[in-house]
Amino acid sequence: MAARGMDSKLYEILGVARGSSESEIKRAYHRLAKEFHPDKNPAAGDRFKEISYAYDVLSDPKKREVYDRHGLKGLQEGGDPRGDFGFGGDIFSDLFGQHAGMFFGGGGGHRRPQKGEDIVKPLKVTLEDLYNGKTTTVTVERKAVCKVCQGAGTPNARAARPCTDCRGSGVKMTYRQLGPGLVQQIHTVCPKCSGNGTVIPEKDRCKSCDGKKILVETKEIEINVDKGMIHGMKITLSGQGDTEQPGIQPGDLIYVIQQEQHSRFERSGNDLIMNHTLSLTEALCGFQLVVPQLDGRNLVISSPPGYVVPSDSIQVVEDEGMPNFKRPFEKGDLLVKFKVEFPQNHFTDEKTLTRLEALLPPRPAFEKPQGEHVEEADLNDYEPEQNSATQDSDDDDDSRGGPRVGCAQQ
Repeated sequence: MAARGMDSKLYEILGVARGSSESEIKRAYHRLAKEFHPDKNPAAGDRFKEISYAYDVLSDPKKREVYDRHGLKGLQEGGDPRGDFGFGGDIFSDLFGQHAGMFFGGGGGHRRPQKGEDIVKPLKVTLEDLYNGKTTTVTVERKAVCKVCQGAGTPNARAARPCTDCRGSGVKMTYRQLGPGLVQQIHTVCPKCSGNGTVIPEKDRCKSCDGKKILVETKEIEINVDKGMIHGMKITLSGQGDTEQPGIQPGDLIYVIQQEQHSRFERSGNDLIMNHTLSLTEALCGFQLVVPQLDGRNLVISSPPGYVVPSDSIQVVEDEGMPNFKRPFEKGDLLVKFKVEFPQNHFTDEKTLTRLEALLPPRPAFEKPQGEHVEEADLNDYEPEQNSATQDSDDDDDSRGGPRVGCAQQ
């Protein structure tokens, strides 16, 4: 701890002794700030940032106490172990961003490699595509690093010169006084070099990209749709995003599966569902049905004679559903929903009715009730439109004060 407490680097930056007073530190800061301010001394490099940081710490009694006791490492780790003072996080990253590493060899201000934005696009597929799998080729336009100059902007690497506006950093820095001894540093992309940090003379620029380092290219990409994939699944093509720039890792190109509606099948998980209408004869006497499967096969489905298929019943053909994603040899089932269509014409031939009744199960026995409170009623076909009109007419009569049936008063 003693060695850490004897750290004098910040005092040396301001050119003052460890025991200097606040006024001495302030005078030293103003003198050095005038000499090394970037507007007055473009060749100063990072000197002004060092001076500003040293003054920020030594002009604050609490920060200075931590520095005197524990050195720069103590500031970086959060302050005094006694708990009466601390910095919430890495103070160097907060104050200086990518330049904080000048004090600790890059430890405090290390930045992760930048990555471009991901691009998300829909991929329309049919149910057949999801059943059989498919490889499709799409054409995309994207910004890519120039292949001629390899992103350098010039065939002659020596032709690039550091940007004089940002001194090669790619960012413009401005300073704002937040309070006594506290300076905020603001970073903006340098407009002259567009953040590249270098400027290439026109005569030395790459003929292919005109020194811009990137080009718009048209590229064909293969997309594999695996068997059993479902609506909404994502296919990620790493590093194939829209923008590729020097020093920036390109984002991903993501396709989202969008299944189109099928004319015959509906999908439910790994099961396929279809509807089929049977005649009364087929439902009672058996039938054969040809179902075109999604892989081109024709499935012949049979119902044996004598097996009655009720209306609204569901029958299953096992292992004829969708392949299981990642396990395509395992399949769901094919579910067939049956509807029985009854004949529309009325049977008036008594002989036909007698023969039909003899073939069908007997009707339940019926015994007509006796007495004066028994009435016979006619059963007719229900026509919704006609009944609705009748109801509306009755309501209109009521609303207009028309005749209504009521109890006579005695």
